[in-house]
Amino acid sequence: MRDFLSRRDFLRTGAAAGAVVGGLTAINPLEAGAAPTKDVAWEKSVCRFCGTGCGVMVGTRNGKIVAVQGDEKNPTNKGLLCIKGYSLPGIVSGQDRLTSPMIRKGGKLVKATWDEALDLVARKFGETLKAHGPESVAMYGSGQWMITDGYAASKWFRAGMGSNNVEANARLCMASAVTGFMTTFGSDEPMGCYEDLDLCDVLVLWGNNMAENHPVLFSRVLENKRKNPKMQLIDLATRRTPSTDAADLYVEFQPQTDLALANGICHLLIKKGLVDRDFVEKHVVFKKGKTGIGYGLEDRFKFADEAKLSTFDEFTTFLADYSPDKVEKLTGVPVATLERLADTFGNSKLKVMSVWCMGVNQHSRGTWMNNLIYNVHLLTGQICKPGATPMSLTGQPSACGTVREVGTLAHRLPADMVVMNPEHRALAAKIWKVPVEKLNPKPGLNTVEMFRAFDRGDIKCLWIQTTNPFVSMPNLNRYRKGAKKGEGRFIVVSDVYPTETTQFADVILPAAMWVEREGMFGNTERRTQQWNQLATPPKGCMADDWQILEVARRMGYGHLFPTDPKTYVRELFEEYRQFTLGNGKDVASYEDLKSHRGLRWPVVNGKETARRYVEGEDPYVKPGEGIKFYKNKADAGKAVVWLRPFEPAAEAPDKDYPLWLSTGRVIEHWHTGTMTRRVPQLNRAVPKAFVEVHPEDAKALGIQDGQTVRVVSRRGTLDLPARIDGRCKVQKGHLFIPFFDESLLANLLTLDSYCPISAEPDYKKCSARLERV
Repeated sequence: MRDFLSRRDFLRTGAAAGAVVGGLTAINPLEAGAAPTKDVAWEKSVCRFCGTGCGVMVGTRNGKIVAVQGDEKNPTNKGLLCIKGYSLPGIVSGQDRLTSPMIRKGGKLVKATWDEALDLVARKFGETLKAHGPESVAMYGSGQWMITDGYAASKWFRAGMGSNNVEANARLCMASAVTGFMTTFGSDEPMGCYEDLDLCDVLVLWGNNMAENHPVLFSRVLENKRKNPKMQLIDLATRRTPSTDAADLYVEFQPQTDLALANGICHLLIKKGLVDRDFVEKHVVFKKGKTGIGYGLEDRFKFADEAKLSTFDEFTTFLADYSPDKVEKLTGVPVATLERLADTFGNSKLKVMSVWCMGVNQHSRGTWMNNLIYNVHLLTGQICKPGATPMSLTGQPSACGTVREVGTLAHRLPADMVVMNPEHRALAAKIWKVPVEKLNPKPGLNTVEMFRAFDRGDIKCLWIQTTNPFVSMPNLNRYRKGAKKGEGRFIVVSDVYPTETTQFADVILPAAMWVEREGMFGNTERRTQQWNQLATPPKGCMADDWQILEVARRMGYGHLFPTDPKTYVRELFEEYRQFTLGNGKDVASYEDLKSHRGLRWPVVNGKETARRYVEGEDPYVKPGEGIKFYKNKADAGKAVVWLRPFEPAAEAPDKDYPLWLSTGRVIEHWHTGTMTRRVPQLNRAVPKAFVEVHPEDAKALGIQDGQTVRVVSRRGTLDLPARIDGRCKVQKGHLFIPFFDESLLANLLTLDSYCPISAEPDYKKCSARLERV
């Protein structure tokens, strides 16, 4: 028996039905719930979309995918899938699938052999490296990279070419979560697990439309509400969504003021005597850092944070500026609501859980906002307990497993290690069998700075895999113009379909996709999952990691990598695993992953860990320690409560651009739509982007629902249909545009400001105006 909603119940439940209306019908040649038959082979895999990590059973016939169904043995989803999960067979079979390498000759892309294409890539990277040094080459990957893709890229760049210019698009969605974890706990990724969603008495959504973006996890929330009469769902947001429909309390605040809201809650916790003083004394230190830290808008922006010890008394004094009256004026949240929030978090009889995703992370103060949510939980002791914990949700299937754990960011090595630390470089050199001098101690360029450097011409060779940056980058016109300049720039793109990004490529390499290859992802709750190759890729399509290894071999770095095509994935993974063992980041062995539906690290002696830092669950917590944040060695195993103030957004409405503009996703499409727009059922459901407009703003301009309107920012102009009072509802004075549509590029309008600590852009806040067309 499943512990949460069946597909039928899921659709019948109000909020979920609003999110997935018409959605859970099987769209595959076989019914999604069909039993195995003699001519269909079924094996386990993992969904290709969000960071939930739903298990799927894939049905194949003669090397082709014919159906999927939810994997009832997988503890993540126990058989349930969302509309995108059921569409998985369709993502590999678009009519325009790339099946041949292509090289730009005379301004046109023409077909080439793999040897010709790979030789050209190797030659260009080699010549650029020799002429301009390691800072002139770059690799831009993805939270959709499989674990071995990211590991191969990182090793090739760092141990081969001596360059740290390895980045991934998770910089655009999860970097603030990383820096939030690191600055508060000294280690990345959540301490809790999905079971906490089943056990909490209160779930607080911090700017998180969970019903559309993590619908299977949201089904667990709805089932908890059904079983637990006292369970409350609180939605803190700037716009009403299907998640709001299920909420017991909707708290609407003005953009950027979540910083003040969190501080206001902490102010009241202290004033009301709701702080767990014993927990704070045992497990917390107080710190303050720089303020007025800027917005990352300047070219070659540099930032160095600082940390100074503080005290509870200083923290209390700092919070004096966040009295309920002041917070109400700034945020728009009534004093009575602030009081209710503080009383809820401070009620020791309730198990309170917080979740968040892009609304917090894609924020000019994203690191601070992560810190502030932890502050609320640390002050009340609502952490590391079943049902009572903060949990940052993840947007991509392996943003955790590949980007964060393997370390495919410009300053990182595997397992929370960094290139700046000589001890970490020494361990990497030992595992990689290279002289330690080979490893560059200078961090590479973060994603925004990487594309700015490409615009300037400082980076000359750029390889893009498994992502579509010329749709997803903010302030898009700037970076598209940079890619068009030529002038010695060289772009390689590995993908499965033509995209806006492949249009700029000098070389296109067609990639094998999802279960067309052996692979592994790591999900939000630290669960590493493995699957075998289940289908045959189209002739001419090769795995991303194979492509990297082949170019590295042609450049003379073949000694760094395994050579047996049958075992190289296992060998790469087991080598990467050496970084993780013995330091609280231990991932399971490849053999264990093959025989399980994933295991949550740290995995010690074959046993996974549900909750980190907890005695009796985490093997690194010693008897008698209870809770120990052992990775934060700098603060003797204690977590940090930070003094982080409210600071305004980088750009706010004014007389010329009087509206707030935000961007995001819809349930039918995923990221830039490269996969979902090629699934007919999903594309018919939402065929093009739109702009959500408040009815009063529409009335003032005489705009009708569906009418084409013009959205203008300081960076660009976009004509698209208005959606008035639709599934989601913006506040008066606000606009929202989904970014999946390559024909209506939302990011022509957005601002490339970013959190100076995490370097993650703020896609949720810029100013715009609306015009009749």
